[in-house]
Amino acid sequence: MISIIPVHGLPEIREGDDLAALVVELTQSNDMALQDRDVLVLAQKGISKAEGRIVHLDGIEASETAVRIAAGERDPREIEVILGEAKSIIRERGPLVITQTKHGFICASAGVDHSNAPGPGMLVLLPVDPDASARRIRDRVLELTGRTVGVVITDSFGRPFRQGTTDVAIGIAGIPAIIDLRGTKDRIGYELRASRTAIADEIAAASDLVRGKAEGVPAVIVRGLQLEGDGTAQEIVIEPEFDLFA
Repeated sequence: MISIIPVHGLPEIREGDDLAALVVELTQSNDMALQDRDVLVLAQKGISKAEGRIVHLDGIEASETAVRIAAGERDPREIEVILGEAKSIIRERGPLVITQTKHGFICASAGVDHSNAPGPGMLVLLPVDPDASARRIRDRVLELTGRTVGVVITDSFGRPFRQGTTDVAIGIAGIPAIIDLRGTKDRIGYELRASRTAIADEIAAASDLVRGKAEGVPAVIVRGLQLEGDGTAQEIVIEPEFDLFA
């Protein structure tokens, strides 16, 4: 049986906080201590805040490009920060910008967001290296508990041709990113030739069912999976030559 367990009670995360230690303390006190093979799923905002990935709009000077894209509907300083975080602009429509981040992710606003920021006039950026962030959390949990867990860092992304957002994995440690089913057979004996399951994205989306957007629950434990492997979120980024939508 797979269980999805929200970790309630975490404080507002601030720069320098030991997020792994905070989670371990809460889970031990609530009789749901981390176990081997658990997957600890952490919202990107908590990671970014702990790593100091916060920008104050005061002092940001908007370029002509940012002013043009903002089109009088958005703070051009925010657009300037987005441009600084983007590797390239994929699409723009009015103040909406779809970008490729420096990590290779295709998402709105290069992952820059003001929701759940520490205060007004502040923006939260994606971690510099979410996979490295996940590895650090995993190592810290092992140090504190002796337990070997997987870690997934998530963010909310939109999807082509689909309404709404869903959480996806932007950082991974201790679990596979993708389960490759090619060469196996289905229940009627047909050999699978293209099936690859983005298991880390599935874990990310499942965790959001218990997290909620307004409740402030940045940590979730997914228990009962028996996963082998150690992947990275970079494995999920599709190569340009295979991207039919680019």
